[in-house]
Amino acid sequence: MPQYRFEEIAINSKEKKKPTEEDKYTYIGLEHLDSGSLTVSRWGSDVAPIGEKLVMHKGDVLFGKRRAYQKKVAIAPFDGIFSAHGMVLRPRENVIFKEFFPLFISSDYFLERAISISVGSLSPTINWNDLKELTFDIPSLEEQKKIAPVIWAAIETKNAYNKLLLNIDDLVKSQFIEMTQGAKWHPSRMGDIATYINGTAFKPSEWSREGRPIIRIQNLNDPSAELNYYPGELDAKYLVQPGDVLVSWATHLEAYIWNGPEAWLNQHIFKVVFDKGEVDKVFFIYAANIALKEAFKKAHGFKATMEHIKRGDFEESEVMIPDLAVQKQFAAFVHQSDKSKFELQQSIARIDNMIKSLMQEHNL
Repeated sequence: MPQYRFEEIAINSKEKKKPTEEDKYTYIGLEHLDSGSLTVSRWGSDVAPIGEKLVMHKGDVLFGKRRAYQKKVAIAPFDGIFSAHGMVLRPRENVIFKEFFPLFISSDYFLERAISISVGSLSPTINWNDLKELTFDIPSLEEQKKIAPVIWAAIETKNAYNKLLLNIDDLVKSQFIEMTQGAKWHPSRMGDIATYINGTAFKPSEWSREGRPIIRIQNLNDPSAELNYYPGELDAKYLVQPGDVLVSWATHLEAYIWNGPEAWLNQHIFKVVFDKGEVDKVFFIYAANIALKEAFKKAHGFKATMEHIKRGDFEESEVMIPDLAVQKQFAAFVHQSDKSKFELQQSIARIDNMIKSLMQEHNL
């Protein structure tokens, strides 16, 4: 397999411009790129970005050189400007097929090599002068032209499945609104529905590899996030059991049903105790997420280091609560929707594995 230095594979476009007010509509920053997706689904800024930005053209490959471990690579959807913390890359088409190029840049083979030369501790960054000297094995152009259409077809199918997942979520939200408005409902304060017990603070020095795990915010929205443990005993009110409802009141303002092991609760999460009447847990999750948005409207001005709300504002938020029978009907609808989502997620995982296998067959 032919081997090339990266500068023989890619052109690093360094064209820059100082943004005008009009450029805010076509600005893409690293915050707009999603790890593992070549598609850009959001862009723009409220005001013209500050400082010089890279000029990009539709079809260019956008690569996040700062904190490259986040593996942010995407294809520019239009002409515009891109973050100076990235690179605008174009293929040298005598070496690499245009349609194969973004697949190569987003491959583990390229990214792991690139990440290994990052410099800096707080915000590790890849320097072009180092990257351009890295050598890579590249399939022949003939092979690239055979591989690319197959992989792109798989990616398009995966994207279609992801859209279906979003459609299911939108359908559930619509059903929530329709069922609550069409039923016999009444406005209720969140504080009249349940009691909210705040977790306790744990110092890093108290963490251990033994004892019960500590539920932190990152453990709520990322099941794969590492767990810390506390070896001692605490008041039972801080103990969370599988199936308990938790509300994150900082950073990720969202309600969840805990599906992990028995654990201790940290100070940025409420445990919900339904001691004020019967409420369906699944229905409560959707009601609580509405209340969190309402509470956050009052929270501006005291989110010093992270977005967070006051318990009092959350408890005062009003939501519409229908009869329990309607709540359970909605929960059944969510359960069926979750089954459909699970099947789609399984299909997406199979596609990911197929793409990975194809890339590995060609040493990528």
